[in-house]
Amino acid sequence: MYSASNYLCSAKFLSAMLIGLQDLTFEFGARVIVENATWHIHPGERIGLIGYNGTGKSTLLKVLVGEYLPSKGTVEKGRDTTIGYLHQDLLSFDTNDSILEVAMGAFERVKQLEKEIEKLGKELEETSDEKLLIVYTDKLHELEVLGGYNIHHKTEEVLQGLGFENEHLLRPYKEFSGGWRMRVLLAKMILQQPDVLLLDEPTNHLDLPSIEWLEKYLQHYQGSVVIVSHDKYFLNRMVNKIVELYQQELHIYTGDYEFYEKEKQIRIELQQRAYENQKDYIRQQERFIERFKAKASKAAAAQSAMKRLDKIERIEQVEIERPNIRINFQVDKQPGRVICELKHITKSFGDIKIVENAHAEINRGDKIALIGANGKGKSTLLRIIAGTEKYEGERNWGHNVEESFYAQHQLEALNVNNTILEEMKECGSNKTELELRSLLGCFLFSGDDSDKKIKVLSGGEKARVALAKVIVSRSNFLLLDEPTNHLDMHSVELLAESLNKYEGSYLLVSHDRFFISKTANKIWEIVDHEVKEFKGTYTEWVEWKKRMEERKRTLAKEESKSAETPAPKPVTSNKQPATASQPQPINTNKKELQRLQKQFQGVEDQVAQLNQKKEQAELDLASPDSYKNPAQFAQLEKDYKTVQQQLTVAVKQYEELFEKIMELEK
Repeated sequence: MYSASNYLCSAKFLSAMLIGLQDLTFEFGARVIVENATWHIHPGERIGLIGYNGTGKSTLLKVLVGEYLPSKGTVEKGRDTTIGYLHQDLLSFDTNDSILEVAMGAFERVKQLEKEIEKLGKELEETSDEKLLIVYTDKLHELEVLGGYNIHHKTEEVLQGLGFENEHLLRPYKEFSGGWRMRVLLAKMILQQPDVLLLDEPTNHLDLPSIEWLEKYLQHYQGSVVIVSHDKYFLNRMVNKIVELYQQELHIYTGDYEFYEKEKQIRIELQQRAYENQKDYIRQQERFIERFKAKASKAAAAQSAMKRLDKIERIEQVEIERPNIRINFQVDKQPGRVICELKHITKSFGDIKIVENAHAEINRGDKIALIGANGKGKSTLLRIIAGTEKYEGERNWGHNVEESFYAQHQLEALNVNNTILEEMKECGSNKTELELRSLLGCFLFSGDDSDKKIKVLSGGEKARVALAKVIVSRSNFLLLDEPTNHLDMHSVELLAESLNKYEGSYLLVSHDRFFISKTANKIWEIVDHEVKEFKGTYTEWVEWKKRMEERKRTLAKEESKSAETPAPKPVTSNKQPATASQPQPINTNKKELQRLQKQFQGVEDQVAQLNQKKEQAELDLASPDSYKNPAQFAQLEKDYKTVQQQLTVAVKQYEELFEKIMELEK
């Protein structure tokens, strides 16, 4: 039963509402963004605000903070509620102050107190006024209560978590790029600790380590958080409620993004079933009315049926309205086995070393994700491979390789003074204007949209133009630098599906973990100025990293235990010195390493051969001819299972040997 105490708790919870919308309608010109929407944000909530590109998510945040006034209804806000709002427009802010000073702007009252205390201290040196001393003491106490003595440490900790090195903290804010500036402003907002934190695409300018740090920080954040993001992994780890802006309405789901996907599918199925049942009922009633309306004995019943139909609230058919970009990568030429080979590559920017004497090879069929922290040189390596960055060493293209480069910063790839159509014509695809307009229609540029200038396009629209340029090139090797930035989740899924069907090879840089997990079959990292390769998916790489970290912790514990335990005294003999029978650890380790490397090479070759056998077996099983002879099909199926088992064993042995070699190479 719902007790009185339950009611009081519920009433208290409702009264603790921080900010919300009540029967709100907002129109942007002639376009309705949201209609009759009610949504309340309560303490402790982690909310993901989602919707397709262009539905008005960012606009809705601006309504919440009062930048836009509603057409109808109200925005309700608690009297003492404080709000922090991170959005792209903040990038217009500029200053010569250091990034440490900008971030410390979060502590305005503390900084004011410091100035007042300094002034009072000077006055007290000249006079011994007791009242002045009391004011001075009160100010010191307030400073202590506000944690004023720790603000430098707190600020440095947050900035370092978001990827800044210690030596960067005193550099002027204006020297940093847009992405790094956004991190400084995010740090300032986090340090202010508002009751409600509104974050519009906070992961767009963050690398993987910084995203992971932000996740951990926000999970322990005392206030409420509303996040607009296209990163499924981030939302799944961060939110306990989803608010979807769809067809000018707000649909609320209590759970993470994965729960929302399942629940939405159930809602759609239920609505579709209800729609079909109602349609059948209406059809039966209309048939009854048509049949008996002219008969005197049944006329009253027919009239009643007509009234019932007039009063019935019609259920709408489920028609998912979403912007479907149609991506279909095509390849003209088949390249050789090797796509690109890097030998002795060295690249530095002044004293900052990116890679040194690095080696790497991209083979036909490779779908590689280059991951890691910002500043490690991911985009630089991509430009070296594309030939747009100077370097020392050799970069050799394979036979018949035709590459296409999708740049992270769209201004690098697009001429802002061109129209969209002019930009497409410069690709050298030899397509007619009609064909190009048809292709642009697949990317949601219909009619006169093709004649828009690049400089007036939004970030998402520029991203779609750049993708269209990549597709029209019909290349067999793609270099993709953050291709999911500015795309909504549905478009990211469509891009991942298209890349999985793509017959060529690619190397991509992305911080979107969902996208990487769906597209890559190899992982590259730049570690100690070298390119390290992991043969496997992103999920397998994460599991491997966890195992390696666990092994390091175990070894560290064992080493600390052995250091604490005193070594036993050696048993000496008159015939032979104790040192004569002692092992030679360096030589033994070297021999063991050589033995393991030889064994590792053999297992690596075995894995490659078994993969080829598995691919061949899959092709044989897919052939319709295999089903004609039951005995032959049974044998093929048996052979396939045998190869799978052998491959599982070989891969496990491969990983174990790799880990042993890593330990010995330390």
